[in-house]
Amino acid sequence: MAKLAKLGTVSALALLLATPTLAQTLIGDRALDDRISDIEIKTERELARSEDSVRYSFGTGEQSARGSVSLTYSGASGNTDTQDFAAGGRYTLRNGDWSQSVGFAFTFGEANKVKNEENAFVVYDLTRSFSDRFYAFGVARLEVDDFASNKKDAFLGFGPGYRIINEDNVAWRVQVGIGARYTELQNGTNDTNAAGILSSRLFYRISPTVFLTNDTDVLGSDVNTLVTNDIGLSVAMNKALSTRISYRTEYDTDPLPGRKNTDNKLNVSLVYGF
Repeated sequence: MAKLAKLGTVSALALLLATPTLAQTLIGDRALDDRISDIEIKTERELARSEDSVRYSFGTGEQSARGSVSLTYSGASGNTDTQDFAAGGRYTLRNGDWSQSVGFAFTFGEANKVKNEENAFVVYDLTRSFSDRFYAFGVARLEVDDFASNKKDAFLGFGPGYRIINEDNVAWRVQVGIGARYTELQNGTNDTNAAGILSSRLFYRISPTVFLTNDTDVLGSDVNTLVTNDIGLSVAMNKALSTRISYRTEYDTDPLPGRKNTDNKLNVSLVYGF
């Protein structure tokens, strides 16, 4: 992700590549620069979803630390009054067989002084590998969403995980855990119940420049069951240009009256780095 520098629409990128003189003029335009920067941060957050701090290796004795933080804000006044703010970050620390990671994401949106989006999500993961196949994990997660059936959804759990396939080009691991889940619905009802979580992480490198990911999570308790699936295809066309297409589906088995079971989101990201 550190190599990402600038990205925009396909038409803007074509102008940048095809006409160097015009490209310099466009890059020097502050308004365009600001919009490109906003898109860059949002796209980086989408690309980061496909990353998995323990997807590629386990028990290698690696010692490393890495992190990233991104912030974006945009506002408009006049014919349309809007505000949009987004922030995201992750910090991962690996020390031999142990790995821990904390990540957060926050979004806020407002149009004509009416809030239309507000979501906060924080996750802490801890893993301990016992071999190149078997590991144990602990997870703590909290999501607050003013526009979902579950206004607050927290889970604390642990369990075993296993790498079904552990090769350079194909990696597939599954994990299942038990724990406690706290939910607060939009109507004010709240409860704490025993819960379970089932996760699948699949990585398939189709070629040196193309890879596919499919991440699935099922979180269930007496209140409801949330199923999330995120499938994405990333293509590196050359060292400077890459793109990612992903499709995310969230399914709630028991939404509140008036709310839909399923939410879908298609993301198309074009990245130009130099």
